[in-house]
Amino acid sequence: MAILVTGGAGYIGSHTVIELDKAGFDVVIVDNFSNSSPEVLNRLKTITGKDFPLYEGDILDRDFLVSVFEKENIDSVIHFAGFKAVGESVEKPLEYYHNNITGTLVLLDVMRQFNVKDIVFSSSATVYGMNNVVPFKEEMPTSATNPYGYTKVMLEQILNDVAFSDSDWSVTNLRYFNPIGAHESGLIGEAPNGIPNNLSPYITQVAVGKLEKLHIFGNDYDTPDGTCIRDFIHVNDLAAGHSAALNYLFNNENLGFDAINLGSEKGYSVLEILSNFEKAVGKEIPYVIDGRRAGDIAVCYADASKAKKLLNWEAKYTIEDMCRDSWNWQKKNPNGFKD
Repeated sequence: MAILVTGGAGYIGSHTVIELDKAGFDVVIVDNFSNSSPEVLNRLKTITGKDFPLYEGDILDRDFLVSVFEKENIDSVIHFAGFKAVGESVEKPLEYYHNNITGTLVLLDVMRQFNVKDIVFSSSATVYGMNNVVPFKEEMPTSATNPYGYTKVMLEQILNDVAFSDSDWSVTNLRYFNPIGAHESGLIGEAPNGIPNNLSPYITQVAVGKLEKLHIFGNDYDTPDGTCIRDFIHVNDLAAGHSAALNYLFNNENLGFDAINLGSEKGYSVLEILSNFEKAVGKEIPYVIDGRRAGDIAVCYADASKAKKLLNWEAKYTIEDMCRDSWNWQKKNPNGFKD
């Protein structure tokens, strides 16, 4: 029996594949390499010593997915595949709704066809919207401020409805906060196409000389230093959370739909993150303060007590670990997987 990991060559997906392998799961990867690289598979082999079955294709292609399920004895699915850039989603809403929602609908329909009804879904803290009070708890109302966020809100509702309609389904919906860090080997890490949308790769690309300076969006928020506060979580902790979620599915039948936060429960400001990166890099990193970015909230961090209770999981890596590992990846791979 195997675990199908959609988007398994991506940033979080590839780290999760390593964690699943350590936990003794057989893994099958599906990826279309729209925001990842085939080189990831070589790096995974170096780390694990294994060649994981890879099927290159798009989850929008039903025939392709059916062929994967016909060839592999799939038992459960971890679903990462999807577009994820907030700014791009505002510019290309139709592409985001089509890719993220239609792709997931095709996947769920093929899963149903093959009677595979256990899924761990990659959601996001963005579903907590603008109006909830920190720390964010799973029972809070959901909303969004951009098309990307709304795809997560809508897909959570779809998954909830599917599980309600058929008690055989078990859906563990993981809402994670701000992934950061890289595998300690420096062989895999975050390598976004074009200008990074996330803080960590932007800082490291400035540090390595690919970008001129960091742009910080707003320093007039109601926070100690005026910059936004976020809950940062090491990608290895996040990967371990997915492995724990699978064990939770396997050890409990007919779970229905359950939303679970994965976060460190700690908030760090943008300037605090920058300071920690400067310590890891060993030099000052130039930055400039720009105006606020539409849709940003001042403070965002998790209540992760549900993950501790149900999954026996909690974040272990420190902010120093996160910045050190991010920089180790970037300095060894200044051009990402092209190196």
